[in-house]
Amino acid sequence: MSEPAVIFDNISKSYPMYHHFTGGIKNFLFHLPKALKSLRGSRYEALRDISFEVRKGEALGIIGKNGAGKSTTLGLIAGVLKPTKGSIVVRGRTLPLLELGGGFHPELTGRENIMLNGVLLGLLRAEVRKKMDEIIEFSGISEFMDQPIRTYSSGMLARLGFSVIAHLDPEILLIDEILAVGDLEFQQKCIEKMMDFKRNDVTIVFVSHSMGAVEMLCDRVVWIDDNAIRMSGNTKEVVKEFEKAERNAELLRYVKGNL
Repeated sequence: MSEPAVIFDNISKSYPMYHHFTGGIKNFLFHLPKALKSLRGSRYEALRDISFEVRKGEALGIIGKNGAGKSTTLGLIAGVLKPTKGSIVVRGRTLPLLELGGGFHPELTGRENIMLNGVLLGLLRAEVRKKMDEIIEFSGISEFMDQPIRTYSSGMLARLGFSVIAHLDPEILLIDEILAVGDLEFQQKCIEKMMDFKRNDVTIVFVSHSMGAVEMLCDRVVWIDDNAIRMSGNTKEVVKEFEKAERNAELLRYVKGNL
């Protein structure tokens, strides 16, 4: 069995919650010690006591409702967030597909932004130039490459963002709900690229609301519910239980709404 590429050991992540001063600023100042203690003690718990491992070359799916803590988990693996408690080990060059086009400069052309993003993600300029034609061809928007990207549609930005990241040879790939970018033809290209990564033993952590995509791509699934792990294991079994719980929750909402 291959060694773990990602280890989450008893991870919790919380954020301070900031409230309006219900008694007004004067009341806040007159009761300053009590008010400050209240502010410090009020926190939102995004994750609670999460533990799991991802083996090298494995594709792990993370599923759950909105707000469950899925994207927080990816942010912790990527290193853009720090845990409140517990320890994280990440072994390998990590590439996050979290916000396509988020690092683009609107006044630069598509071609210039490819170079900028490649360098920001750790490549040498010569390496980016070597991959330039392949990235442009994959994006399918070569006729716009010398136009400033402020003229691009959101779909074109997503195409360019995915194309850059998909050609940077990661060891660990973090994917947050990005396989729905562009039209159906480009979505299929994205899926085929993900399967190529999997065949080449790239470690993948995939967050998605598309259970079809999760079943197609993932070897194993972690279901996060109410900011803690509810179930983990075989992809089909976990997805089946998750969809059953979602149907029951939808039925309960319907019944309550019609009482």
